Amino acid sequence: MLVAVAALGLLASGCAGGTGGGDDDAEIDNATADSSALDGEGKELSVWIMEGTNPDAKPYFDELGAAFEEETGATLDVQYVPWADAHDKFVKAIAAGSTPDVAEVGTTWTPEFADAGGLVDLSSAVSEAGLDSDLVEGLKEAGTVDGELYGMPWYAGVRSVVYRTDVFEKAGVEPPTTWDELVEVGEKIEASDPDLVTFPVPGDSEYGLDPFIWGNGGDLAVQEGDSWTSTIDSPEAQEGIEFYTGLATEHGFSTPAATTWDEADLSDAFSRGDVAMMISGSWTPAALVEANPDLEGKIGAFPIPGPDGGLSPSFLGGSHLGVFNSTENPDLAFALVRLMSTGEFAQKWGDQTGYFPGTNELLEKTQEEGDPLVAPFAQQASEAGKSVPVTPLYGQVQGKKTISAMLQSILSGDATVAEASEAAADEMDQIFSRGD
Repeated sequence: MLVAVAALGLLASGCAGGTGGGDDDAEIDNATADSSALDGEGKELSVWIMEGTNPDAKPYFDELGAAFEEETGATLDVQYVPWADAHDKFVKAIAAGSTPDVAEVGTTWTPEFADAGGLVDLSSAVSEAGLDSDLVEGLKEAGTVDGELYGMPWYAGVRSVVYRTDVFEKAGVEPPTTWDELVEVGEKIEASDPDLVTFPVPGDSEYGLDPFIWGNGGDLAVQEGDSWTSTIDSPEAQEGIEFYTGLATEHGFSTPAATTWDEADLSDAFSRGDVAMMISGSWTPAALVEANPDLEGKIGAFPIPGPDGGLSPSFLGGSHLGVFNSTENPDLAFALVRLMSTGEFAQKWGDQTGYFPGTNELLEKTQEEGDPLVAPFAQQASEAGKSVPVTPLYGQVQGKKTISAMLQSILSGDATVAEASEAAADEMDQIFSRGD
């Protein structure tokens, strides 16, 4: 991996224009054209898709390939890539100029690959196709680098609060809509079911903390010109961190064991019946019931409340579709991206994977269907989904687990919120400065 990162760094530093703009950049000329007007007869697009998101993806791509060939005359060569191998495979392919025409790209990778000059700028094509206003904002934000869109939103998952409906009923409480209500609900549950972990605060889960920083008006980092600066030690961020960690240290809703928990540990504890409520992903309810059938009919969800009402933003993660600069058929490539990310095929992929489509129209449709285990997450995604800082350097912050280390030092009592957040900010700024 270190070799791969180094190779990508060399590629980025030697790339004309950084995020594109070179003489050899592929350009999309027919974004508004009907796909049937494109002449793809005898042409084949190579497509990389991450393995496992859809347990049975082959029928989907068989149907997609047939529809695409009928419309354009072109065929698809789909390759399934394991997530664990994908980043290294992309890095080497970008360096060698052997990337596919179209690929699924994790949202946190898009800025990195765009910065390396590997992706086509889709901004004009998306605008000309009349799609830009329909893209889910958090996914659009994650795919935008220096004001240009390099990742077409495809699908996403988001975290909200998953809870035990039977526990809430026994305690006589309803889902909270403010931070004060969250504490009040927690206190009543603690009194009603003292053997349960009311609201665990996992120390190895950045995404559980982020909503309380963002919800309080803080941020993880901000861009100033071409540089990034950490703001995790701002008063707003510190107040959000104080509230979140205080659920454990002040109110006793968590357990000391959770100091080292990650999200898998959190889900395991919930599926054992040990937890009343937790911040968890939209993809988890079905897995929780599968792990413990006794939970059938006893799980609910609600969006993460804001301090005084409304919603606290939650990390919206998933995948983009990218067109790579090595493609010889950019118009056909964008036509495929458009077919996959909108309408019938976007909806089918969402239905088959349990994730949300990347367009507001389809997301609102999902929300309106009113499934109690789906609609709250859809509301969170459409109204309060957000991206982590859109810079390749933030991947290094996550690689060092800077925020998890901060959380663990607070939860263990080794540092105050001010001390831990200032140390985290210093480490983040060192990473950002080395990357400039």
